Amino acid sequence: MRFDVISLFPDLIEKALKHGITGRALKNSKVILETLDPRSFANKPDGRLDDRPYGGGSGMVMQASPLIKAIKKAKKNSKNPYVVYMSPQGKIFDQNKVKEFAKKEHLIIVCGRYEGIDQRVLDTEIDEECSIGEFILSGGEIPALVILDAVIRTLEGVLGDPLSVLNDTFNNGLLKYPQYTRPENSPYGNVPSILLSGNHEEIKRWQLKQSLAKTQNNRPDLLKNKVLTQVEKELLEEIIREEKD
Repeated sequence: MRFDVISLFPDLIEKALKHGITGRALKNSKVILETLDPRSFANKPDGRLDDRPYGGGSGMVMQASPLIKAIKKAKKNSKNPYVVYMSPQGKIFDQNKVKEFAKKEHLIIVCGRYEGIDQRVLDTEIDEECSIGEFILSGGEIPALVILDAVIRTLEGVLGDPLSVLNDTFNNGLLKYPQYTRPENSPYGNVPSILLSGNHEEIKRWQLKQSLAKTQNNRPDLLKNKVLTQVEKELLEEIIREEKD
């Protein structure tokens, strides 16, 4: 899969992705990443590309021409580019959106700065506005890194154990169950005996129950939107009964 990121701070993107899972994916050519600095396409000799907004208002706005030129150059790298602009006004990025983006052949991510970008960029070049949450950051680089990391780790061959993706939080609409590793006993607590039993069916049931309980306590909104299986319904009823006792 190919990624092009348009940013005033390309080093921020490139250096952040050199580490861990994304770094290995780049090294092993599982993904291709390029960055474009829109200053290179600015009309002014000093590379400045922000200006005051028409109609007044505070702050500055990124001009259309440099961004559009950068996007058009990135689009030449494939036949099927999909352009995403990081914006607090966009659709919320979640695990379903991760799966959707992972199916794209070529993702171009545009990082805004200042008070935003000229609307004409959105009207002519952007396929989708995307937000990582209801809060404001200084620019689109950190949100872009969130998308890159989340999408890259789901691509085939990136993770050593492909089952890791299937067990991730949100992948089945639930928060992940608690996890333990060695030692079995410690001053900070002991590993639940069920995990040492070797009974795989009972372990899976315990893990599912823990996921349901954590989701109900921390993110009950997820349960409202999830179609529960019969086993999940039974376990949820069991959890509710135990909480009342």
